[in-house]
Amino acid sequence: MAASRRRPRRITAVAAAVAAVALTAGLTTGCDAVDKALDCVQTADTIADSVTDLQQAVENAADDPTKADDALDSIDKNLDSIGDKTDDTDINKAVDDLQKAVGNVRDSINNGDATPDISPVTDAAGELTKVCTP
Repeated sequence: MAASRRRPRRITAVAAAVAAVALTAGLTTGCDAVDKALDCVQTADTIADSVTDLQQAVENAADDPTKADDALDSIDKNLDSIGDKTDDTDINKAVDDLQKAVGNVRDSINNGDATPDISPVTDAAGELTKVCTP
């Protein structure tokens, strides 16, 4: 009988160990998701600041035309950061849309447009902020 009592205890111990591992894995995965979401929100916030800088740079293009390039570079850098950290389809689409809008503004500036339309950048940044918000 002693052997039969040990078996249920061993099964219980193994079940408890498996449950602990599963719980830990679940919490770790949950934390990773939260960390990614926070990274996305923080980067989207930084991009929003860069978009504001871009708006001001375009308004003051006569004073310093390089500021628009600096703002576009900052947006590109932050977009790369988001793209590297997520596999979320909606976030990746928003990043792609914003990269395209930034490229179009950069092309306009390079083609001599001192006051390019940056509304697509603003709209795409707003969409990115929306999809990054949990």
